[in-house]
Amino acid sequence: MIDVSVVVPLFNEEESLPELCKWIAKVMDENNLSYEVLLIDDGSKDKSWQIVAELAKENSNIKGISFRRNYGKSAALNRGFDAVNGEVVITMDADLQDSPDEIPDLRKLIIEDGFDMISGWKKKRYDPITKTIPTKLFNWATRKMSGIELNDFNCGLKAYRYDVVKSVEVYGEMHRYIPVLAKRAGFVKIGEKVVQHRSRKYGTTKFGMERFVNGFLDLLSITFVTRFGKKPMHLFGLLGSLMFFIGFLITLYIGGEKLYYLTQHVKAKLVTEQPVFYIALISMVIGTQMFLAGFIGEMIARNSPERNNYHISDKVNL
Repeated sequence: MIDVSVVVPLFNEEESLPELCKWIAKVMDENNLSYEVLLIDDGSKDKSWQIVAELAKENSNIKGISFRRNYGKSAALNRGFDAVNGEVVITMDADLQDSPDEIPDLRKLIIEDGFDMISGWKKKRYDPITKTIPTKLFNWATRKMSGIELNDFNCGLKAYRYDVVKSVEVYGEMHRYIPVLAKRAGFVKIGEKVVQHRSRKYGTTKFGMERFVNGFLDLLSITFVTRFGKKPMHLFGLLGSLMFFIGFLITLYIGGEKLYYLTQHVKAKLVTEQPVFYIALISMVIGTQMFLAGFIGEMIARNSPERNNYHISDKVNL
């Protein structure tokens, strides 16, 4: 097994690739590290793939994978994780905003200090305020919902133990939540390191403001899957039963009130004239639907091929 695998997702980064690869090679040679660089071309429209092919011819440590079209950063990382062979896996962006000089220290934290994963923290950023403020809000929400105390979940510069990248499946736009996926897989020793953030040298950013909306939706998704993926009835069944019970109590009250007035020979309002009746009715209907959703989800979970897929860290005498 080699010392370090560097996974670099890229999209239209033809200007920066030669400089990045040269920089990575320099750092690895200076620290006597065996390495491989996996350049994952996510359907670039420029000459990025031609440059990757040329770099691979010049340096046997450089490898490349090219997608037929743009699938997104998560797909690129997933393919890269499948192909790596390094004891420590480093991910970084191709735009030169992540410094390869950080690699030796990141590797040391994994190998010597025993961390499963180290996430970079770009404490001093060279981004416009329209990007930094939403990022801070996003990181705050992720910390609260995941329970992982990181300041910068979306930093592209991260280090992983080999077992971690082989145990997580990055899909959709879940690259932002790899720490959450790692924790879900049982890797709880997750640390953070302040890393250098460099201003963009070539091109423009490939991400717009929609990433924050998508990121929030993905956060809700990963939170639900992490907590209730194998037991959906615990969420939908509880909420459905609670709503049905509240609606049923209101219905009993309305019915009891109606009967009381009838026994007292007092004219009472029609049940259908009371707004609270419709609240009770809707509550019972929604409660029933949620309970059924939990029941169907439970049936799907029990028939899933991954229902008994558990990550095992070690074995003795087996």
